[in-house]
Amino acid sequence: MITAESVTSYIRQVFPDAAVTVIDKTGTQDHLIVRVTSTGFVDKNLLDRHRLVYQALAVPMKDGRIHALEITATTPDEIKK
Repeated sequence: MITAESVTSYIRQVFPDAAVTVIDKTGTQDHLIVRVTSTGFVDKNLLDRHRLVYQALAVPMKDGRIHALEITATTPDEIKK
């Protein structure tokens, strides 16, 4: 299990400006929906954005604290549209 605060902390180590929302999808705290908005995604395609988020969360993914992850990765400009 991992807390939303821990997930946010891991992501902000890579994307300091990130707005992060973490939703526990099943109530078990290991199946998560993560929404990240950051300028670090500018000029990155969807696959690269997801890779960056997976890299940021590599430790809890590897040790099993996160079992499943659903990612939405956007730039601030994309949110405004």
